[in-house]
Order: sequence, then structure tokens, then C-alpha cells
Amino acid sequence: MSDSLPVRPPRHRGIYLLPNLFTTGAMAAGFYAIVASIGGRYGDAAVAVFIAALLDGMDGRVARLTGTQSEFGVQYDSLSDLVSFGLAPSLVMYTWSLSTLRDFGPLWGKLGWAAAFIYAACAALRLARFNTQVGVADKRYFQGLASPAAAAVCMSFVWSMDKSDITGAELCFITPWIAAITGLLMVSRFRYFSFKSLPLGDRQLVPFVWIVAALLILVLLYLDPPRVLLAGFTVYLLSGPVLTLWGLAAHRRRGRRGGVA
Repeated sequence: MSDSLPVRPPRHRGIYLLPNLFTTGAMAAGFYAIVASIGGRYGDAAVAVFIAALLDGMDGRVARLTGTQSEFGVQYDSLSDLVSFGLAPSLVMYTWSLSTLRDFGPLWGKLGWAAAFIYAACAALRLARFNTQVGVADKRYFQGLASPAAAAVCMSFVWSMDKSDITGAELCFITPWIAAITGLLMVSRFRYFSFKSLPLGDRQLVPFVWIVAALLILVLLYLDPPRVLLAGFTVYLLSGPVLTLWGLAAHRRRGRRGGVA
């Protein structure tokens, strides 16, 4: 009787190497950012987080181009994002500025680590919510500020101040607001434009003005990377609340017109 049962082939337990190498590189950059911040090299730490963001943006595209997408890769990427865009920015902000609040008393010291923890916890919640919405959410928009963008806001701020020889201790009453606001925006319901919907494929045509704009951005980044990144990502951070509230106001105006008609 048992001879007639079909024999199941063994499950394939291997993983795809190429996309997961990019994911590992992103996590390594995030880990280096933590180590660099402990050593007081805050500019290097901020740059490492941006390198992690570049590698994080490449692993998914490499997986899609090579047909090597897998559930393992999705989960591994989320864990890497938590390190690079959750723990790393919060610890860089804490070692650079938030920890100096202890000089003003125990309560202020608790406020410092609480602000860092709020950011890290919100990044974890943001990633968990994103994973549960895969396949049902509108791919043109993110619900809440994406964790790489939140990390970019915080790290461009640290990088800009470090380049200007402004210490974190001088800004210790401003840094908690930055950490808490960026963290809460990650778990908000504001809609942010997803750059994944941009036509970046080889066969997709774009207007000529896009090429000019990309050239200008590259020139500005060459002249002053930290301040240009800070300005750009701050505008992106504000775009979610502004566009969402603008859309709600427009919807209410249309509703009133329909009621009058």
C-alpha cells in the first residue's frame, strides 16, 4: 500500500545569494553606523546610514531583475531595515545629542533615551505594518513616512550639524523633537509618494526635464551633500501631512458642492 503513494521531492532550502548580499551590506552599514557613533565619528555614522539606504534600494530591484525574489529575502530585508533605519539612527541620535540631557538631571536623561526609543519602536511598528499590507496597499504611496526616509532626515541633520562644528550638546533640546516627530510620522496615516513608482526601467520613457532635474540634483549634492539632503528630505517629510490635509480639504469642498447641487 505504501509503495503506491507518490514520493514528495525534498523542499528546496537554499537562498538566493545576490540580492541577499546587498541586504547584508545594508545591515553591515547600519551596524557600522552604530559603532562609529560610539566612537564619536558622527559624520561617518550618518554617511553609513545613507550607504545602507542605497544598498537597501538595490536589493529589491536586483531580486526582481534576476527573478530571485523569495519570502526569505522579504523577511531578511525587514530585519536589515530595522537595524539600519531603526536602531542605527536612534543610537546615533542618542550618542550624539540625546545622552547629553543627563547633564540637566535624571528626568532629562530619561527624556533623552525615551525619545530615542520612540523612534526605534516606531520604526519596528512601521516595518511590521508594511509587511502586513503587502499586496493590498496602493503601490504609488506609503502609509506613513518610510523608515529609510525617516533615517535620512535624522542623519542628514546630524551630518549637517557635525560639518558645521555644532555639537549635539548644543541642540539637545531640539533633538528629542526631531526623533519623536520622525518616529511618529512613520506610524501615522499620512500618505507619502513612493519613489518605487517612478519609471526607472530601461524601456520606460521620461520627460527631458527629468534629466535636467537629475543633473541639477547631482551638482548640488556634489557641492554640499549634507545640507542638500537635509533640505530635500525635510521637504519630503512635510509633503505627507500637507498633501494628505490638502486632499481631505478638497474632498470636503467637493462634498459641499454636491450637497448644494
